[in-house]
Amino acid sequence: MKKVGFFQSIHLKFVLIFLLLTLVSMEIIGVYFVDKLEKKLQENFTSSIKGRVTSLEYFIREAMKTGETNEDSIDKIQNILKDNARGEIAEIRLIDSSGTILSTSDTGSQGIVGQKIADINVRRAITSGNRWSKRFVDESGSRIWILVDPINLSSNEEGYIYIVGKIETVYKEINEINGIFTKGTAIAMVITAILGIVLAQTITRPISDMRRQALAMAKGNFSRKVKVYGNDEIGQLAYSFNHMTKKLQESQATTEGERRKLSSILSHMTDGVIATDRRGKIILINEPAADMLDVSRETVLSQELVSLLKIEDLHHFEDLLNEQDSVILDYSKKDEPYILRASFSVIQSETGFVSGLITVLHDITEQEKIDMERREFVSNVSHELRTPLTTMRSYLEALADGAWEDKEIAPRFLTVTQNETERMIRLVNDLLKLSKMDSRDYQLNKEWVNIIEYFHHVIDRFEMAKEQNVTFKRKLPNADLFVEVDLDKLTQVLDNIISNALKYSPEGGKITFRARELDELIELSISDQGMGIPKDNLKKIFERFYRVDKARTRKMGGSGLGLAIAKEMVEAHGGEIWARSEEGKGTTIYLTLPYDRSQEDDWL
Repeated sequence: MKKVGFFQSIHLKFVLIFLLLTLVSMEIIGVYFVDKLEKKLQENFTSSIKGRVTSLEYFIREAMKTGETNEDSIDKIQNILKDNARGEIAEIRLIDSSGTILSTSDTGSQGIVGQKIADINVRRAITSGNRWSKRFVDESGSRIWILVDPINLSSNEEGYIYIVGKIETVYKEINEINGIFTKGTAIAMVITAILGIVLAQTITRPISDMRRQALAMAKGNFSRKVKVYGNDEIGQLAYSFNHMTKKLQESQATTEGERRKLSSILSHMTDGVIATDRRGKIILINEPAADMLDVSRETVLSQELVSLLKIEDLHHFEDLLNEQDSVILDYSKKDEPYILRASFSVIQSETGFVSGLITVLHDITEQEKIDMERREFVSNVSHELRTPLTTMRSYLEALADGAWEDKEIAPRFLTVTQNETERMIRLVNDLLKLSKMDSRDYQLNKEWVNIIEYFHHVIDRFEMAKEQNVTFKRKLPNADLFVEVDLDKLTQVLDNIISNALKYSPEGGKITFRARELDELIELSISDQGMGIPKDNLKKIFERFYRVDKARTRKMGGSGLGLAIAKEMVEAHGGEIWARSEEGKGTTIYLTLPYDRSQEDDWL
């Protein structure tokens, strides 16, 4: 998870919110306070100056009464104005009712005494006889307040007091108060920031702990717990988080156990299992299924099921959801059958919502091969029995129709019938042998035999009884090699192999017999110079009823079971049998028998 930056943290947001709240509050209070203070100071300033007018009026009237001359009165009045023009008052003038300046407190402006007042606003106020006041900004940029107030100079004469007040001092005081307020605001902001940091930490610390715990839980660590700092809402949240962690740990342990069970079951199943989501995308496949389909488990995830099974041309995923019967998947190649059966089961919730599909694959290749072999076996047996029976019926019908009276034909017909009967007896006997071997209820009567001497004995028997001009060549070691075998069963094996070699050997041909000692085996081989067996048919000659050239074999009297019986008997001894052949040059049959030198030495 990406780390939270400082400027994105809730810690900073808490502090900023507290600072902004404090700043806004201080600003609102400051604006209100300064506005009220400014109005109050201005009101006090004007009230103070207006209050001076009454005393000035009294002193001016007294000066005019006590003055011996008019000049003497003017001097006294000027002194009074100078004495009162202090502090917040910059200048005081005395003006008569005609607008003539009688006196001024400003010693530098004595030249205006005796002149008419120039300010049109003042002249209008004098004309109207009302009090007038107004604020101005003088040439130096300082704010001043001018008051024109009517007074009685005598019982029958009116005049006006013209006062210039230094109201700039009021604004200086307000600026000083603003400065103090600003400093107080800064101090309050610092204190608020500190308190905000402390408060934010009390909130963000448990949240940070829960965040770290959540990250640990995402990695599978449920052992940690969040520290509970108090019993407030955040403390209750931390307690609930720890409780949730405990429950998740228990659920995770249960889920992990079930997952392991399911994984073990899926891994050890012989059947393949594939699970999809509701859109038909593969979300799970076990190893047997991957092996059956010859795919990698990692590469098929998220692949469509119908595409993986290669049935997109025949079925859609929606069809499989409603498929009640199994689907046969034929992946057979030339001479290599491979057939799977796919069964489908819908993953459905209690509400009926379909969330996926389970597909179970079962390899039925062997079953199909067995069924095919069974059908072929029945067909071959039927055919093999029908041929001699048909021949016998034909000849017996001919004899029944009177051919038995013909002394030349009757013996020949009886001979054919007898040969076909013997052929059927051999076939039935071979079938009984195979059936007995398949049932595994037969016993091998083993005994220790000098295999080289025994092999010579079998070859001698065939060499003495052979009818065609075929040469026997022996390449057998001059040694005594003892093996434990069932002589009767081994004799049947060698008889079948040598009989086949004689059948397919041409006139003047040669049959070679070999034996050699291997590490733990004795290998016997019989080679002929017959027509040979095509390479594609070589692996099938040990199958039941299999013939490379069926017409030629039947003509020679074979049933197609000799090599199949030989294979069963050799394998019953713990050995192997196989063939090598080259068309037009002949065939060699090899067989091995277990050979233990240590036991041979003990027996000797």
